[in-house]
Amino acid sequence: MTDASHLISAVESRIKDVRTRSQDLSFNELFNMYRENDLQIRPEYQRLFRWDRGKESRFIESLLLEMPVPPIFVIEDSLGRYELIDGLQRMSTYLHFRGELEAPQVSVAKGDELELVDCDIVRELDGLTYKNLPTALEIKLKRHFIRVEVIRKESDPRLRYHMFKRLNTGGEQLTDQEVRNCTIRMLDARFIEFIAEKAKNQDFQLCIAPVTDDARSKLYDQELVLRFFAFRNDRARYKHEVGEFMTEYMERVAAGDEPFDYGEQEVAFDKTFRLLARTLGENSFARVHPTAGTFVQQFSSYHYEAFTLGLQPVLAALSEEEPGALGRLKHTLNAIKQDAQFQAIARSGGKNFAGPLNERIAFVESRVRAVFPQ
Repeated sequence: MTDASHLISAVESRIKDVRTRSQDLSFNELFNMYRENDLQIRPEYQRLFRWDRGKESRFIESLLLEMPVPPIFVIEDSLGRYELIDGLQRMSTYLHFRGELEAPQVSVAKGDELELVDCDIVRELDGLTYKNLPTALEIKLKRHFIRVEVIRKESDPRLRYHMFKRLNTGGEQLTDQEVRNCTIRMLDARFIEFIAEKAKNQDFQLCIAPVTDDARSKLYDQELVLRFFAFRNDRARYKHEVGEFMTEYMERVAAGDEPFDYGEQEVAFDKTFRLLARTLGENSFARVHPTAGTFVQQFSSYHYEAFTLGLQPVLAALSEEEPGALGRLKHTLNAIKQDAQFQAIARSGGKNFAGPLNERIAFVESRVRAVFPQ
């Protein structure tokens, strides 16, 4: 078999694993499907609704003007229900206009109807809500059709996942962790739910106190939990791109290709952040000013990696009940932060490669091992 024919055969063999169909549905049909739970938008996906009132209004204006709109993509589940995987902004806007949207992150509750603003073609629409639309416009809105691309339930789950992932890396600018939370569920929800649960750990939250509210709203705290497990268990694979490294690790765990002992991993996570909370607290991942010697209240991912992972080899040997153990650990960790050599290797700027990462971790590990030998 020639190389060309082999490639063609490989492509053709995968095409048959993706079963799709297209259909045209009116927005009113989709609205009724949503109300009857036949069209589902997962809560972790719905929270990513990002359009402001002007964008929402101009979309409704487009529907009233009978302008064509891009298709939406759904996945068919085993019961024949649809789950939205692309088209969140458009569907959420229509639901908002009809008073059916619940999106706390943008202060929209069920029953709130969008009031049109900033329409730029028919300015007379500004100030209108669904309830005071003229009947003719209400009917026009309900009957506007949109193409719905359905990924059938018979499709291969991994190919469904990759389609979900690729569709959700465009459009609105989502963070890597927001995309992971939406897409990884196509393989297995357990790991992402475990990550989300560990992000609520009080010791962990105390240690990452300097992380901004804006970063937290974009799931950076969950990304930090994933970063801990990915580097703890799979650091040998890491080269340079942290985001891709974490995504690939998460995919392997969710797909069952990477062993993950949930009990052991949870114990290690809890003890790591309990030790840090009881010694450095909210300064766990803060840098020290090189001349003043005081903590700079700003989260450093380099410190996060160095201190959380540098503790791993001594976790078993470090007894929290041993008299003076926490005091010695606190003194050691503070001394590391004050050390000029560590400050140099933990300074930001071009140090996102495997070599500098391992150097930072090894520095912390060697100092801690000296105080808590195994």
